[in-house]
Amino acid sequence: MILLDRKKAPEFKQVDNIQFLDAIKTSLDNGIEVNYINGGSQDIIKIDFIFNAGNLYQNKPLVASSTNQLIKEGTKNYSAFEISEGIDKYGAFFETENAYDTATLTLYTLTKHLNNVLPYVKEVLLFPEFSEKEFEIYKNNAIERFKINLEKVSFIARKEFMRAIFGNENPYGSDVTLNDYENLSVNDIKAFYTENYNLGNCRILISGKVKTSTINVLNDFFGQEKTIKKESIKIDFPKNTNNHDSVYIEKENALQSAIRIGRLFPNKLHEDYFGLEILNTVLGGYFGSRLMNNIREDKGYTYGIGSGILSLQHAGYFFISTEVGSDVTKKALIEIYKEIEIIRTQEIPVEELELVKNYLLGQLLTSCDGPFNMGSLFDSVHEYGLDYNFYNKYIQTIKEITPKTLLALGVKYFNKTNLTEIVVGKL
Repeated sequence: MILLDRKKAPEFKQVDNIQFLDAIKTSLDNGIEVNYINGGSQDIIKIDFIFNAGNLYQNKPLVASSTNQLIKEGTKNYSAFEISEGIDKYGAFFETENAYDTATLTLYTLTKHLNNVLPYVKEVLLFPEFSEKEFEIYKNNAIERFKINLEKVSFIARKEFMRAIFGNENPYGSDVTLNDYENLSVNDIKAFYTENYNLGNCRILISGKVKTSTINVLNDFFGQEKTIKKESIKIDFPKNTNNHDSVYIEKENALQSAIRIGRLFPNKLHEDYFGLEILNTVLGGYFGSRLMNNIREDKGYTYGIGSGILSLQHAGYFFISTEVGSDVTKKALIEIYKEIEIIRTQEIPVEELELVKNYLLGQLLTSCDGPFNMGSLFDSVHEYGLDYNFYNKYIQTIKEITPKTLLALGVKYFNKTNLTEIVVGKL
């Protein structure tokens, strides 16, 4: 019998590197790129059809997200109900997602049922109907949701923050109004689909128990279809400026105030990205962060506060997000800026930094658990033209970075005069 000394913490061993499941690259007969990651013990696969069809590619607000929502609401041969029923009866699951850069249609299915569910997926991809009836239902529901969201301080703050840091002319920051919903037409949806959902504008990622027959079945369904390669678009993106933009929107009866603070930041292609991820974690990137300890645990101004860095293909941004009691808005802002100032004026204590390093290495290990997660890791760098070596460099940076280096990054990126501040509620 082994006796455990529960007063003594187990020995901690840092991660040296991660053994990634290789992503095998191939293509269908018509040239559609396919990457697959074979792993796991269950005969289940996830297939992502990834299109360059996010908000970046729309010429008016709401078109990209609306197309992504409506694409499975009825096709040439199936109603929305028949598509849902046809996929559900095989225990499969089908969903769509729209993001800033890409739009994704995802299928989860047992490998033995792939031939049974792909006919429905093919219908959605190639023959969506975009009927006037379904469009009007979607539009009316979206307008009502938008009106409700306009009463939420968090929704307004998030919307204003993106507009403020990117500008309304930038597809990443274009503001959405009620008029945009009113002016949306089914012809806008059809035109966007035709332009951006061509199979030549698609790449496929498969993860799970992938067999040779899996690729062959995909090729039978999609490899003979005509593809047209879409030309890359060129967009002028705003440079980061030294202007401090402060926006206050009063909501008279608000019980809480929503706060968003941030600025444009480097994305994954920049040499400072890894260090900034570590510095952000110290500031507000996990439950034991400085912002959480101060604003929530010590002051009790909020249930939660956090910060993050979002990397996009052509830009990136840093943000601090919280909702605080309306009677402590000014006090909360003072404390937030106090923590920001400490990040850029004082070196992080070695003991605190070691805790954060161990947390980040643990999070990275967790994110590698299983082929589906591994597929997500692969695609999140593949879209930047990077490979798994990105994560090994990240591990090395975590292990080697010093308080002095992080202080220099704090000085470079966390000057208050460069930060945009949005407050919705009461000051």
